[in-house]
Amino acid sequence: MHNFVVGRGIRSVGLASGRRKPYNSLMESRPAPHAHDHSHCEGHGEHTHGLRLTSGRRAILDLLCEEARPLGAYDMIEKLAAKGGKRLAPISVYRALDFLLENGLVHRLSSKNAYLACGHHHAAHDALVFLICDSCGAVSERTSSSLGHDLDGIASDNGFARRGQVVEVTGLCAGCKAA
Repeated sequence: MHNFVVGRGIRSVGLASGRRKPYNSLMESRPAPHAHDHSHCEGHGEHTHGLRLTSGRRAILDLLCEEARPLGAYDMIEKLAAKGGKRLAPISVYRALDFLLENGLVHRLSSKNAYLACGHHHAAHDALVFLICDSCGAVSERTSSSLGHDLDGIASDNGFARRGQVVEVTGLCAGCKAA
């Protein structure tokens, strides 16, 4: 078994075969631009990032990976019910999302009140930037060390300890801009 120590602990992903694959190797196998390729999400299995996922949490994470786009909680309930699963109560979905958020497996887009699977390997304190296309709805996840450095300076100047942040930028993606 291979394990990687990243951030707060060992991160690996269980595969359907029962073997475990290092989370980093899944991240390295994806193309550099985050062009909504969530193939790295396959095989989350029973353990993800060393976490034991309940069937509800796993179903929500798998759905977000399959969809590869932001979804609201009620959209998730409908899609999971349509797949033949039991209809989850909204409170169960929100509790699962809170757990997945807390453990860095999903992100919440405040402007859309929607969630998406984390498709970018980053540390918890990295400055996250989401580029959201107003036309097609595509979302690109990026980190910015220069933005993080600037925010650290602003926080420090004001006696504030920065824990993390998410910046959402709306506009037109390259494909929509060219059309």
